[in-house]
Formats: sequence, structure tokens, C-alpha cells
Amino acid sequence: MRFSSTLLLALPALALAEEQVPLFEKVKGFLNKAKDAVTSAVPAVPSPLDAGAAKVASSVQHELTVENWKDTLTLDPTASAPSTQDWLVFITGGNTTCYGFCGNATKAWNTSLPLLSAKPNAPKFAILDCETQPVLCNSWSVGPPSLYYFQIPKPLADQSAPAPTVRYITLNRTSTTVDTFKTLVLDKEYEKTEPYEGLWHPFNGKLQEFGVAIPVGYAIWGFSKMPSWLPMILISFLSRSFMSRRTAAQAPAPAPAAQ
Repeated sequence: MRFSSTLLLALPALALAEEQVPLFEKVKGFLNKAKDAVTSAVPAVPSPLDAGAAKVASSVQHELTVENWKDTLTLDPTASAPSTQDWLVFITGGNTTCYGFCGNATKAWNTSLPLLSAKPNAPKFAILDCETQPVLCNSWSVGPPSLYYFQIPKPLADQSAPAPTVRYITLNRTSTTVDTFKTLVLDKEYEKTEPYEGLWHPFNGKLQEFGVAIPVGYAIWGFSKMPSWLPMILISFLSRSFMSRRTAAQAPAPAPAAQ
């Protein structure tokens, strides 16, 4: 009863306090709410500068796929040996392969390409989107955002040539800027990364040597699409089958029938 009386006495005070709030503050709060509602309803319009950078980027880079990457990552056939062609491949992704955090690095890449391509003896440029080419990304064991710097030598007259030199460089999803690419390429910061010579080497790795890189890429992609509960069911089924066979093997033989 005391609590109810206190609450009733406090109501007029609350009403009086509400009346003392300046009208300007009330209108300001209402306008802010309306602004937020309109902003969330209207999609953001891309900047003309960003659109222009993306258009330039698309004109100077090659898009890699499972079918064309070997024919794309080559060098000018008219170049005389010995010579080497540099290729810089930007690896990006989307909501599935990069969890939606590749936008910053992709924007920096598009903006930096006009600067990088103006460099004397600039490398050739390519892009690999793991969202649309997951099999190729899995066959190389790469993830976005990152760079692959290839140095591909031209075969000699006897068709002998050293293995292409490849350097894999991971990029920060949030802090990658145009200066990141300028430092890596124009200042040759990429040379501080040790060349990769392991199993997943796109040209000379064991998987490529035995012709199983793409099948392995399909297998990894297939497992990634598998529901999380399916492996548990398969493991449970196999363990039950194994235990039943083991129990049957350990069961004592039946006694011979009495004569």
C-alpha cells in the first residue's frame, strides 16, 4: 500500500519534469529519429570515384577461372629468352569466403591499380574471386584477401626453364590501403616474402605434378558445403559398424552338439 501511494505521488512530478523539457530538444529528437529511418531505408549510392576506379581496374586486370588460369598466367610469346613475366594476382571474396570483410581491401586494390600499372616494367594484373571460383582457390589453398606474386620465366630453346617463383602475401581485412599495395609493388616490399615451394605451388607443387590439384579443390569445396551434422552421423555409423564387427569376432564359438 505504501508503494502504491508513493508511485501515485511521483506521477505528477514526472509529468511536470516532462513539461519542462525544451520544445527544441523534443523536435530535435524527432528529426534525428526520422533521419535514421530514412537513412536505413535508402541504399547508399556508390561514389563516382569508386565507380571510376573499379572501371579502370577491370580494364587492366584479367579475371582468373578454373578453365583459363593456366592460359592467362603466361608471358609474351614474342619475348626472347631468358626473360621473366611478373604477374600480381589479387585474391578477394564475398560473404561466404571473406565473411563480407573484403570490401576495404578490394576498394584499395581498385584505387591503386592505375598507379601500379603506370610503373615502368609493371607486372600484369589478375583477380581471383574465391566467391565465384572456390575450386581454384581451394586447389591453391589460398584465402581472401591476399596477393600472389608470380615470376614466370620463359622456356629456353630446349624447353627447359626454372620453376616459376611464387610469393603468397596475406592482407589485413581492415587496414589494407592504397599505400599497402604501393609499398608492396613499387617499393618491392614483396621481395621480403620467401618464395613458396610447397605442396600447393600452383605450377610445380606435388598436387599439380600428379594432376590432382583441381580434384582436390572440388573435394575441399564439397566438404565445405556439407552440413555440419552429416560428418557426425557418418562417424557414428562407422564406429557402430566397427564395434559390431569387433564384437562378433570376439564372440565364443558355439559348443558342439552332444552325440
